[in-house]
Amino acid sequence: MSNIINVLIAEDEPIIVGLLKDIFQQLSNSNGDWNFKLHPTLNCDSAMNKIEKAILSRPFDLALLDINIPKSKEKNILSGEDLGLKLRKYFPHVKIIIYTSNNDNYRLNNVLKTVNPEGFLIKSDIDYKGLVHAINRVLTNPPFYSPSILTLIRKHIADDFVLDSTDRILLHEISKGTKNKDLPNFVNLSKSGIERRKRHLKEIFNIEDQGDKKLIQIAKEKGYV
Repeated sequence: MSNIINVLIAEDEPIIVGLLKDIFQQLSNSNGDWNFKLHPTLNCDSAMNKIEKAILSRPFDLALLDINIPKSKEKNILSGEDLGLKLRKYFPHVKIIIYTSNNDNYRLNNVLKTVNPEGFLIKSDIDYKGLVHAINRVLTNPPFYSPSILTLIRKHIADDFVLDSTDRILLHEISKGTKNKDLPNFVNLSKSGIERRKRHLKEIFNIEDQGDKKLIQIAKEKGYV
């Protein structure tokens, strides 16, 4: 009897979704014990809806998450990274593959530290055959990292900080032009707490004497907003 593997796909590019469907069919054909049930989603909202339904029914066994999937409108889920954290919370045994075109070391290190995915791929590193191998490896003998991620790990490029979801939501709202008086509506902090967070973020990015405009400029360069 084949083993049903429940798979969440968070990807907004139809071509890539089709490619992944072909790959899972190929993997199923090559291994009679694998029967994949795919749940493709186009944005963070639809992915969260799938996650909430899975909590009450069958948990996800595997998830493939594009970091840059469109953000949530209501739940403050801004990326595939945030989806990965939700999956870790609700499904302890889920295997997560994150892929991205972003090759900024700050962002990649943050994903490694917070989500700790079983698979982590830079899109430019991987072709069709490589993606087949990556998924197979994560299912059978994780982890799998693409060459750029391996280089990052081998060089021991790691910061002594991690931006949490509150930091990233705060940066996101500031980048949108949300006024300081309205920021407490989006993050669970007082006005004084928000100012402390901003000072800490500026210390992290070595711009202590700069304003919010410079903070957002650096955050954008590092791939956080």
